[in-house]
Amino acid sequence: MESLSVVLLIAAIVLAVILVLRLLAKPIRFLFKLLINTALGFVLLWLVNFFGGAIGIELELSVLNALLVGFLGIPGVLLVLALHFLL
Repeated sequence: MESLSVVLLIAAIVLAVILVLRLLAKPIRFLFKLLINTALGFVLLWLVNFFGGAIGIELELSVLNALLVGFLGIPGVLLVLALHFLL
């Protein structure tokens, strides 16, 4: 009888872990995608600075700009460029 209780307890724990992982999968996937996009945005901003320096375009490499580019992608770079020239 004791072993049946242990088996049921282990099964309940495994099911609870699976349930929690399934519930957290989308937020974790979203955060991972945001992290990757932010890193790519930072690289894209760096490339704009590297090649844009020859024609006088210099953007600040900040976390805020990288997050903006990470969320919006290429339109984010255009937005940062537009804000740079407007402000």
